[in-house]
Amino acid sequence: MEKISDVFKTLDEIILLVEGRRVVFTNGCFDIIHEGHIRLFEFAKALGDCLVVGINSDSSVKALKGDLRPINKQENRAVVVASIRFVDYCFIFNEHNPISSIERLRPLIHVKGGDYKIEDLPEAETVYRYGGRVEIFPFYKDFSTTNILKRIKSC
Repeated sequence: MEKISDVFKTLDEIILLVEGRRVVFTNGCFDIIHEGHIRLFEFAKALGDCLVVGINSDSSVKALKGDLRPINKQENRAVVVASIRFVDYCFIFNEHNPISSIERLRPLIHVKGGDYKIEDLPEAETVYRYGGRVEIFPFYKDFSTTNILKRIKSC
């Protein structure tokens, strides 16, 4: 049985561990894990041998989502993501987008949720440059952290 420390690594460690494998990468804040995230991970994992998840740091979540986020600290979010069976490895990154992580990891496939369009992803050009591809997972509007937080506030 894997321990969380077997899954939650630095990007440098992960690069060594995934060499020669069909790597699929996704990234996000993963502030409040919900069914949409789990289905995204399941979809992404099925596309390759190894699913690597980049988790936005607390400072990058705040910059992307505002001063009230993240709800959960980066280490807590990493523990939750690392415990999901579809995830082979995860790491925390500090940038607002995953371009530098993707340049180093060079995944075969980069997966994003359906709330994004390929043409709006700044990292897509990087993925295409080395011959990778980008896949968009369908968006389920009922499963979003923003909607969950709105429902909580209305209680």
